[in-house]
Amino acid sequence: MYISEIKIENFRPFGAAEKAFVLPLNPGLTALIGENDAGKTAVVDALRLVLGTRDHDLLRLDPVDFHQAAPEADRAEQILIRLTFRGLTVADRGAFAEYLTYEGEGAAAETALIVTWIAKRNSKEGSSRRVLPPEWRTGAKGDGPLLDFGARSLLTATYLRPLRDAERAMSAGRGSRLSQILQHTKEIRETGEAFDRDANPPVDPAALSVLGLGDYSSHLFGENAGIKQARKRLNEDYLAPLSFANDLLLARIGIAGGQEDNLRLRQLLEKFELALTASADADSAHSRGLGSNNLLFMACELLLLAAESDGFPLLLIEEPEAHLHPQRQLRLMSFLQQQAEKQRADGQRIQIIVTTHSPNLASDLRLDNLVLIEGARAFPLGHGKTKLSKSDYRFLERFLDVTKANLFFARAVLIVEGDAETILLPVIAKLLDRDLHRHGVSLVNVGGVGLGRYARIFMRSDPETDGVINIPVACVTDMDVMPDMAPWIIGKLEPGLPVPTIPPSRRQWRRKADFPGAGLDVRRTARREKASEQRVETFVSDEWTLEYDLAFHGLGKLVWRAAALALADDQLNAGTAVKADVIGAADAAYGALAGAGHDQPTLSSHIYAQFEVEKASKAIAAQYLAEILEDAFKAGALNAGALRALLPPYAVAAIAHVTVPFDDAGGAAAAGGVPADPIAAG
Repeated sequence: MYISEIKIENFRPFGAAEKAFVLPLNPGLTALIGENDAGKTAVVDALRLVLGTRDHDLLRLDPVDFHQAAPEADRAEQILIRLTFRGLTVADRGAFAEYLTYEGEGAAAETALIVTWIAKRNSKEGSSRRVLPPEWRTGAKGDGPLLDFGARSLLTATYLRPLRDAERAMSAGRGSRLSQILQHTKEIRETGEAFDRDANPPVDPAALSVLGLGDYSSHLFGENAGIKQARKRLNEDYLAPLSFANDLLLARIGIAGGQEDNLRLRQLLEKFELALTASADADSAHSRGLGSNNLLFMACELLLLAAESDGFPLLLIEEPEAHLHPQRQLRLMSFLQQQAEKQRADGQRIQIIVTTHSPNLASDLRLDNLVLIEGARAFPLGHGKTKLSKSDYRFLERFLDVTKANLFFARAVLIVEGDAETILLPVIAKLLDRDLHRHGVSLVNVGGVGLGRYARIFMRSDPETDGVINIPVACVTDMDVMPDMAPWIIGKLEPGLPVPTIPPSRRQWRRKADFPGAGLDVRRTARREKASEQRVETFVSDEWTLEYDLAFHGLGKLVWRAAALALADDQLNAGTAVKADVIGAADAAYGALAGAGHDQPTLSSHIYAQFEVEKASKAIAAQYLAEILEDAFKAGALNAGALRALLPPYAVAAIAHVTVPFDDAGGAAAAGGVPADPIAAG
């Protein structure tokens, strides 16, 4: 049996009707991901309210838990949480026979258990009870019989809270969680024999059960000479003088007993503690940190869940990454996935629901196991729910690593294809007063492949039914079509040689002449449409590549200078070149190039040749260009309006998409004019 659907109305961030929270679930492991305050903990707490937890930690409902649609609006009068259970075993159908719902007819009929938890606010004035006692109703419409306490106890979940104190949970003490776990463990309850003090010969202690060992210990304590002497002295010297002839007061000293077996076993197990040791046969505890103790705690809870032959096997874990370093997180998530796929003796599998903020965990999970919680709505990312194809899913399972998985926790996502964009765009955005960190934007570098695949994670296959993920996603990609004269400038063709007569599709480069008529518009549209739908937008470079477009639109001198610094980077780092000298020589060379009378495409192609012919590193040049721009702002040579007027429009539009739009009066008008030479030499 597993929970196949959760529906929540009017609980914390979740509204009612079309704004109700609905989450379909699969058997096995499900991870709830998303930014803070999206509603992940509210989902877990809703499950705790309906099912209860094995640690008997009571979650109390408060009036502030009732949904408030707007700051000034009244709170909802009723909370409804509906859980649908499917995959019932024969034992489950027997245990919940009078509460079941039968869906369909004939051989296709399916049995489900539907539990509707309802809590209402108390409207009576003067009453100290602000929330009325909840009801657990059954049936498809919540109009079936009330679920009694005995049946509810069979649905209790195991819950591990965030920032767990695992060491305390595993320590000895009254009501300890360890004693609760061990008491219900099959090996503890069923292994060994009971103690019989009259057995002849005596039973071998190694053959006794845990409870038998406790009884044997009590017998040995009673036979101890010191205890016998203390008892004799207490009886003869102190109680005898206080007794009557026909009413003697006699004392017995021993370990408490006489209770039923379950109670005696629990009291015995409350003396136990669990700790990690240096080796399997070590007697003393080995000092471990919070992370290792948390793993021990989770392993112990899973031991109980896996060994049980009854009860509902549900494990809720908030932030399993707590106190764990990245490699341990990956080991833990792989382990949890394995546990969720194992079958217990009763034919059931453990259902595990976790909430996480860890890109490490998210990167190690299949998309089928991920549910993005955004805007108080659930968006499963599995097959059929997104615009991803089967090929996309296979690709992302291989290449969705930790550095890219941060996109699941962002308020906006900027997806780029190269290191230069990764370095430059955050700096440019900050200089334009659109700081990506301040706006909660995750920047994802996909390395030139699969840009659309990552973007389609955020595109729903049925937005009319599921809604739209309200996370703006901008994909920045190159047009990859050079000006007509560029092949001879950047070394694709030797001077004087004609363009090969082979079809353009067989070349590794394209020029504008290869796209006659509306061909360029068709190419740009095709690139956009790979990932431009709902809140996802693809921004294609206006001309060719980022470096070329920066030069083409107004930063030619600065791109040339950055390329020269990149070419001299080794010498600069070794101290064999001086930065001012490199800049001076670069500016002089640029001045000669700019004075040669080239048109803008030709001049920009010569600038781009620094990367294609001279092999300047685009990433290193981007670092130098970022520093040049920042220094220009500090010196007052540039401001946001002037910089915006010098940037490619597609880059500005992409930044605006993931942050906030620029006003219509921006650019050169806001700056009071564009300077012809924004950065003075030196």
